[in-house]
Amino acid sequence: MEKIREKLSNLRVEADAAVARAEAAEAKNKQLEQALLERDQEIKSKDHRLALLENELGEASGKLKETTDRLRRTDVDSEHTERQAKRYEQERDEWERKYEEAQAKYRKTQAELDELVANMDNL
Repeated sequence: MEKIREKLSNLRVEADAAVARAEAAEAKNKQLEQALLERDQEIKSKDHRLALLENELGEASGKLKETTDRLRRTDVDSEHTERQAKRYEQERDEWERKYEEAQAKYRKTQAELDELVANMDNL
């Protein structure tokens, strides 16, 4: 009978130890589940922030493309304006040259006319 009591006592000790281990495991499990929930919440928060950042990136990319296109058009317009200004400068230079030639011819003709008038007066 003593052996049965001893065995029962040992079984109770083992059962108590098993219950203690089970309670510790359940507590650890609860702690890990809470940590998992916190991590899940953190991931959801970061996913949301990532979505917002991706949206901002998309908007910024669109604005960059639009600005780049406007800059390209401005460059083309600027080049066109520069070519046009150069052409106008060339035309101005040509008109100035023609004006100077006409002035020279006028002075020459005026001198010839003055000489002719002087010769006629001498007659």
